Amino acid sequence: MKLQDFLEKNLKYTMEGIASDKELATQIQSRLITFGLLDPPADGKFGPISVAALKQFQTLMKCNEPELLGAVTAEKLIETKPENIPTPELKLGNDLASRIIRYMQAKGYQIFQGIRQYNIVYIEGMNADGTLNKDTPNQFNDRRLVIQILDGVPAIIGNWEATTEPGNRYTERPMNPGGAARIKFGQYKAWQVGIHGTSDRHEGLVQTGGELSVHRDLNKDYQRSGDKLDTGYFAINQHWGYDLPYTNVYFASAGCLVGRTRQGHREFMSLIKKDQRYQLNDRYIFYTTVIYGQDLIDSQGTGGSAQLLKEGSSGPLVKQLQQRLKDKGFNPGTIDGVFGLGTKSAVRSFQKANDLVADGIVGQQTWKALGMS
Repeated sequence: MKLQDFLEKNLKYTMEGIASDKELATQIQSRLITFGLLDPPADGKFGPISVAALKQFQTLMKCNEPELLGAVTAEKLIETKPENIPTPELKLGNDLASRIIRYMQAKGYQIFQGIRQYNIVYIEGMNADGTLNKDTPNQFNDRRLVIQILDGVPAIIGNWEATTEPGNRYTERPMNPGGAARIKFGQYKAWQVGIHGTSDRHEGLVQTGGELSVHRDLNKDYQRSGDKLDTGYFAINQHWGYDLPYTNVYFASAGCLVGRTRQGHREFMSLIKKDQRYQLNDRYIFYTTVIYGQDLIDSQGTGGSAQLLKEGSSGPLVKQLQQRLKDKGFNPGTIDGVFGLGTKSAVRSFQKANDLVADGIVGQQTWKALGMS
């Protein structure tokens, strides 16, 4: 069976019916993957996560076919273009959670919204309140955060002491001849719930779901700059730090992402396991974002927005601009990251309304008026 058959024959299938038809299930999964609502692969195994993704599509596109695949849903699955999938509007302020999400937007990272869809983020060299510290080596002076976004508003729902860097034990005596592993800043889809360790075994997020990149600190200078990059599976897990003192990571990390205390780590894992995607599939692969605190602060100094934008510009920052214009009541058209005539018209209308030069070019004054400077 194919989606096209539902248009011709006015068929209706339950979710169980889809699951029993591998060809149909694979086609639906392929479309949902294209829309960014489902992770690959399209394997024809239409389980709870695929069902949830299809229901999300139906809600976003207002198909009004609850628990069923009918002609309306089939037609929308066939004809909808990815750029026309509505996305919940983000309502970002100046709080730490908003600043992190704004940074992730600018980087083009995956951002998850909704009840019990969590964003795991580590900030290197940052205190609990969002201020920077000296990022002294061999200290638990980084943060492990969990952010949830409800109705477009992000909130930090977990905030613990952590380290994103190996301690002095494994920096000075690395397990790998190329040097200790220092994770490359970025976002990775790589972790599943599992067991970490041998002597003090405990539940954590283990790197069994994907590759990631690390810098090899061969010269043992506790820095990333100039170090060789290495990509692969390195057992860069997320585990606890054995209650070691704040000032001594020591053997707690050979490059893993480590929460300092056992209790804090238990709280982290308890929260993460409530994620609805894990509840649907206990082999779910979690994303994690690792950010250098200074980069976060630097990006907020200009909101990432000192950059001049004008007709012909494109990228995540343009998309962020379009969303803010829309939030302010100035419709730029499709939120697609392309600064076209619709965006230019919306910018000019906004500028006129705020007594600015209405040239359609987004410079510092326009960013400031938008509240993004």
